[in-house]
Amino acid sequence: MSRIGRKPINIPAGVEVKVDGSVVSVKGPKGTLTQKFDPNMSIAIEGAELTVSRPNDAKENRALHGLTRTLIANMVTGVTEGFKKELDILGVGYRVQKQGTNLVMNIGYSHQVIVEETDEVKIEVPGPNKIIIVGIDKQKVGQFAAEVREKRPPEPYKGKGIRYANEVVRRKEGKAGKGK
Repeated sequence: MSRIGRKPINIPAGVEVKVDGSVVSVKGPKGTLTQKFDPNMSIAIEGAELTVSRPNDAKENRALHGLTRTLIANMVTGVTEGFKKELDILGVGYRVQKQGTNLVMNIGYSHQVIVEETDEVKIEVPGPNKIIIVGIDKQKVGQFAAEVREKRPPEPYKGKGIRYANEVVRRKEGKAGKGK
């Protein structure tokens, strides 16, 4: 049986969870998230804990068990603490700034690259070489961070570009490093 799927989810004070069939709504201090899950998974609230169980050990149900539990746990974490992704910009002359709700990036192109923040995802720029993407939905925060990184991914020779704060970029040797 799934070790992750069996773990109960603690519902902290100030968080309201509603289960309506296969639709789960989580309301907390930072906002509300709603998601529809597979109807085979039975989701039950017992006091201040939420448990997910599966009907049988079919391969599909085993796969969905841990997934459903993790997605609900991420919803609870999102409405209480939120999620954030940090991006670093490396390169001579590369910098970012925030103008209103827009992220304006000078990243080596002949034009500025402008990315607009959405209702679910907010952008913070603490410095000219750092971007912090904040939101309550883990998937939307990660997707938005990936789209910003895609504007100038780190290149392997000099390491210039936009990278995640904890990302390690494998560096290559240039053609001058070739053996003689």
